[in-house]
Amino acid sequence: MKKFFYHFKKLDWILILSAVFLVLFGLLSIFSSSKGNFLNLKKQAIFFGIGFFLMLIFSFSDWRWFKETRLIFFLYFLSIFLLMGLFFFAPKIRGTRSWYKIGQFSFDPTEFLKIVLILLLAKYFSKTHVEMYRLRHILISGFYVFLPSVLIYLQPDLGSVLILIILWLGILIISGINLRQFFLLVFVFLLIFILGWQFFLKDYQKKRIISFFTPIEPLGISWSQNQSKIAISTGGIFGQGIKKGSQTQLGFLPEPQTDFIFAAISEEMGLIGISILFFLFSILIWRIVRISILSDNNFSRLFASGFAVLLVCQIFINIGMNLGLLPIIGIPLPFVSYGGSSLISNFLALGILESIQKRD
Repeated sequence: MKKFFYHFKKLDWILILSAVFLVLFGLLSIFSSSKGNFLNLKKQAIFFGIGFFLMLIFSFSDWRWFKETRLIFFLYFLSIFLLMGLFFFAPKIRGTRSWYKIGQFSFDPTEFLKIVLILLLAKYFSKTHVEMYRLRHILISGFYVFLPSVLIYLQPDLGSVLILIILWLGILIISGINLRQFFLLVFVFLLIFILGWQFFLKDYQKKRIISFFTPIEPLGISWSQNQSKIAISTGGIFGQGIKKGSQTQLGFLPEPQTDFIFAAISEEMGLIGISILFFLFSILIWRIVRISILSDNNFSRLFASGFAVLLVCQIFINIGMNLGLLPIIGIPLPFVSYGGSSLISNFLALGILESIQKRD
């Protein structure tokens, strides 16, 4: 029992509580936008409980288990298998096959793949960081990202593909890629974007990008982002109050519990609410980066850095979408947006980080 309490004492409670308060922020917003149907609120509370419990379990484990090559590749190929299974067993929801339906619950393997990919890239680059000048390391690591990216694109889910690419580039930069290789990759991605625009992007995906630069169809493709900007602008300093946001409560703001939860929070809690949100995110990222800096081995350092990159890019893209600074690509706000797969996978990563900081 004494060892059990000693373990709890050594946990980074600042990191844990910042994540917990972000979840509570999200639960409050989900409650406000539920309009009498509290099913999503109940499900998110269950996801929170499961994620928090698994985080504690993982914090008791030895983080060195997660750098075992056989375990990492088992998880990686399991994720690939689950992504392939979506095309045969997942229902088509809003034009995509991204979730397995299990009763009233859904499971998105892409969210767990993100954490597995961080483990895989951290393992790979922890062994090859002194040879980052060799092009083959970039190509091999790129293949690890390419394979699931193709499957995710075919769902289609262009937003998650973009997240995986940014994650890969972020870990490459942290691992020590040289400037020439970086600009070569930028050129290659520009070329891929041009070819993708011509041959692979669907019409609605092109419209979303075009509407970002030149607003089109104010009652169609541009509707969501316009309503988001209206909701944010009407929040003021103190907000309109819980359950009192006009855009959120009257149904003008689409997806107020997922993609546009930031706009819903801005409208009902105002500048004070989003300032608290930014403060909590800052604490969360700071504690993760701190674990990376204090780690005494490359694997744990790269895992913590990779998870920080994943969170930062998702936060930046989601808020950018809400503010009209980026095209809408369906990226959730970590720990805040409704979604069990994202919430649980993020808490699993926190559990690994707790194990790292406790044993390093």
